[in-house]
Amino acid sequence: MFFGSYTHKLDNKGRLVIPSKFRKEIREDVLYVMHGFEGCLSVYPLESFKKEQEYLASLRFTNKVDRTYIRLMLSSVVEIPIDNVGRLPLPKATLTKYGISEEVIVVGVIDHFEIWDLATWNKYQEENITKLDEIAERLQGV
Repeated sequence: MFFGSYTHKLDNKGRLVIPSKFRKEIREDVLYVMHGFEGCLSVYPLESFKKEQEYLASLRFTNKVDRTYIRLMLSSVVEIPIDNVGRLPLPKATLTKYGISEEVIVVGVIDHFEIWDLATWNKYQEENITKLDEIAERLQGV
């Protein structure tokens, strides 16, 4: 399970050193990077990515909303091998598209982790941390 958050700096080639705690959870030498929500990248190991694919395959391609979601999510996927020292080389185009600069935070989210530009994460957290009690209350009502 991926949890916790770790601040890192990308090197000049756009490589992220995967936090050692997260590396222990990754059984393969490749990760699947795709569109995340609120401006981040979602990074999946193979097992979790297969579950994401199954979910997308369960949607109705004949439904316009489902079809749009499927297309946008799957078209964003980049399969990236982890190098022999545990770095994830992120494509420059991907970093630019998501506004990710040198300073990032890596956030564990159960079956995958997210890569956020640090400034974007700080803003997201500021906007939402005060709502945590309300969110928890709503989730309890589900």
